[in-house]
Amino acid sequence: MQKVSIVGAGRVGESTAHFLAKIDVCREIQLLDVREGVAQGAALDIHESAPLFGFDTRVEGGSDPAAMKDSELVVITAGIPRKPGMSRSDVLDTNVRIIDSVMDDVLAHAPQAMVLVVSNPVDVLTYRAWQHSGWARSRVFGQAGVLDTSRMVSFLAMETGFSVRDIDAMVLGGHGDGMVPLVRYSTVSGIPISHFLSDHAIERIIERTRHGGAEILALKQTSSAYGAPAAAVAHMADAIARNRKRVLPTVTILEGEYGEENLAMGVPCILGKGGVEKVIELDLNDEENAMFQASLNGVREDLARLKDRDTLSQAEGS
Repeated sequence: MQKVSIVGAGRVGESTAHFLAKIDVCREIQLLDVREGVAQGAALDIHESAPLFGFDTRVEGGSDPAAMKDSELVVITAGIPRKPGMSRSDVLDTNVRIIDSVMDDVLAHAPQAMVLVVSNPVDVLTYRAWQHSGWARSRVFGQAGVLDTSRMVSFLAMETGFSVRDIDAMVLGGHGDGMVPLVRYSTVSGIPISHFLSDHAIERIIERTRHGGAEILALKQTSSAYGAPAAAVAHMADAIARNRKRVLPTVTILEGEYGEENLAMGVPCILGKGGVEKVIELDLNDEENAMFQASLNGVREDLARLKDRDTLSQAEGS
């Protein structure tokens, strides 16, 4: 890639810029933030680490959306973060207004770009960004499953003592308490994790995965997670920039897959230079499908709430 823009220079946005620069995914990174000076300061800080890490990526910051011109990928991290006790849905009303504004800027200044949504609730906001753009689903997608899967693999490694390099997992569904960690598709060097762990231990890891973000938020109090989320974005951007055809859990718009349409959900996708190039349908058993449907219902509720909000706004405007 030649250029990636990141909208939102908070902890996730700044960390994402740094990770992308370090792995040389593109030649130029543009950090944007509505707070004057914040993106510029973050960009300068990152750029000053270039001699130490040996990267030549140019990192710049600013507040003018026009600076995203010619971006091939726009990463949206802007939005209000969760506070302890808040769910991802609790920040929906504010963050949907932000997503609408950012997408207006993307359409005006980077109409050829792909969009990767990170802001929460990511499933609903990915749907909103796609709806706002009018683009093919391949160009608008969200990050959630890569992070959730990374957390599950980390917890499995902690529990077993095995290397994370030998552990594979898969997490589907919405990015929240209703996510669906798939035990049947989780292995250590191809061996099912049930060979190494008891049912009780596996269930404990599943619950910890579902509440992974809340656990960090409760511990830190003043900040939600940002290191692992940023690394997950870099992982996806690398797959796209280098056309790796990676199979990664990605929030995408379903078009009949899993029996659903017109809904954003985290499912395995092939990521390459075309963005979401294919959705992979897994054969879910009854238990997995029940969990998946419960996760779908949570996203449906948020989308219905969003539709009601839009209807009310239109009524007030008239």
